[in-house]
Amino acid sequence: MEIFVTAVTIFVLAIFVGFEIITKIPPILHTPLMSGSNAISGITLIGALYAAGIEESNITKILGLFSVIFATINVVGGFLVTHRMLGMFKKKDAPK
Repeated sequence: MEIFVTAVTIFVLAIFVGFEIITKIPPILHTPLMSGSNAISGITLIGALYAAGIEESNITKILGLFSVIFATINVVGGFLVTHRMLGMFKKKDAPK
């Protein structure tokens, strides 16, 4: 039971901290910061994979699986936003 409480506590705190950080960033800074945070998101994914691999209980495996899914969405989304942002700076051919 203690493992369950610890896992849920870490999960809820991670959700709360992530929400608070994202909502405090002004929209104009969101895209450049997103491209810079891809490395941090990769570290989060590694931690999520570790959490999913721990065989303490079934709830730990389930929370680890959700962590892997959400961290993967975050990494892929970050790279898509970065790719779109960099596409805005490509030179466009002048009409003839």
